[in-house]
Amino acid sequence: MFQAFNLVPTLTALENITLPLDIARRPVDRAHLDAVVAAVGLQDRLHHKPSELSGGQQQRVACARALVSRPAVVFADEPTGNLDSASSAEVLGFLRRSVTELGQTIVMVTHDPTAASYAHRVLFLADGLLVGELLDPTPASVLDALAAAAQSAADRSAVSRSTAAQHTAAQHTAAQHSAARSGR
Repeated sequence: MFQAFNLVPTLTALENITLPLDIARRPVDRAHLDAVVAAVGLQDRLHHKPSELSGGQQQRVACARALVSRPAVVFADEPTGNLDSASSAEVLGFLRRSVTELGQTIVMVTHDPTAASYAHRVLFLADGLLVGELLDPTPASVLDALAAAAQSAADRSAVSRSTAAQHTAAQHTAAQHSAARSGR
């Protein structure tokens, strides 16, 4: 799942949802499709084209498309980045329900503390390193952890700059001593 919904504009919501199965020539499990469609709350919009759907509805179609083939893991890159707060809450609620009701695993990348608070577990990365973890986060606890991670990164940067300055000063002193010994 991406910020852009990547729906085919000439297909209905239902056709967009089943597209991966159609391409793979895999049969549609109607019971699972019905469960996914119910979870996203689009039963009455399945025959509408993307241009006839709101942004939140389009993202829910993209979510359903990601889930209908029963992947082991769904990767969601800023899935609410292009949505207003109401549509974001709809999509995040759906993703959380897909975990609890459909047994789906979701890995979501986000910079939004509210979006992160929908997760069971939040991992914080900085410069490619794991720098923190929260279980059952709230928006406030995510913000606190982000502030702590930012302070830690600033501290590491200051230490790095100090170490580099000390190294440069040591090289300069060594060069002066070498020049003094050679009579320059």
